[in-house]
Amino acid sequence: MTSALVVHVPEAEPVVGGWRRAHTYDAPLGLPAHVTILYPFVPRAELTEAEPRLAELVARHEAFDATFARTARFPDLLYLEPQPAERFLRLTEAVTAAWPEHPPYEGAHEIVIPHLTVAESEDASLLDSIASEIEPRLPIRQRVGALSLFVECEDGRWREHSRLPLG
Repeated sequence: MTSALVVHVPEAEPVVGGWRRAHTYDAPLGLPAHVTILYPFVPRAELTEAEPRLAELVARHEAFDATFARTARFPDLLYLEPQPAERFLRLTEAVTAAWPEHPPYEGAHEIVIPHLTVAESEDASLLDSIASEIEPRLPIRQRVGALSLFVECEDGRWREHSRLPLG
């Protein structure tokens, strides 16, 4: 069982929540609309030890306003692009520097691109259709004042373990 550090984006739920539940693997398992800061983070059994250090690190970063004004694509994934992306990247870089044994996405991607996943599919026309449905409802604005630490439970579902305030 592992953990994930994310920016929960509740303002996006009315726009993308239904699409996420229907077309992502993580939404049906309990993960809300979010931008991943670090996944996988530490194993669930190590959270008690890691959490005070993580809270201190997160508090060194100022709260900020984020806007999700457009959709973008990876080959099989439709996402909302957060701006300013640099603020999300700085958080990822800071946590990764403190826990280098836990690289983002287990090192699968050379470049980490902050994103809020809307849908995953090999059907490009489905992703195009979803994008055309949600784009008129953009932009979404969110004050980012905390990171959420989610844990994977024995049943495979995710639950929020704690919120760590930004400075």
